Amino acid sequence: MRHPEDYVEAVLACVEAVPRGRVTTYGAIADAIGRFGPRRVGNVMSTHGGGVPWWRVVRADGSLPDSHLDTARQAYLEEGTALRPSGAVDIRAAFWQPPSVPPSPDVA
Repeated sequence: MRHPEDYVEAVLACVEAVPRGRVTTYGAIADAIGRFGPRRVGNVMSTHGGGVPWWRVVRADGSLPDSHLDTARQAYLEEGTALRPSGAVDIRAAFWQPPSVPPSPDVA
């Protein structure tokens, strides 16, 4: 991945692969891609993630920022995502591990 666009595309492709009713974390995506960390994934999602199922990417504790809760909760209910009584995603029941993304052949 030489270009920033390649990283953005890898993050978005990973998010699109999360099955309905399941979630993954910012850190799991960063680990699968093998570059940068959860904050960079969050930055990509905040800038470019509107067209993908963003509600399927949560913090490690299963929570989302308060500003996302109403829309995400509706999606969770529609998809049958396991929730805790607090309203956060039950990460143990709903977690999906993204597969590792092979490195680009043009990476030196």
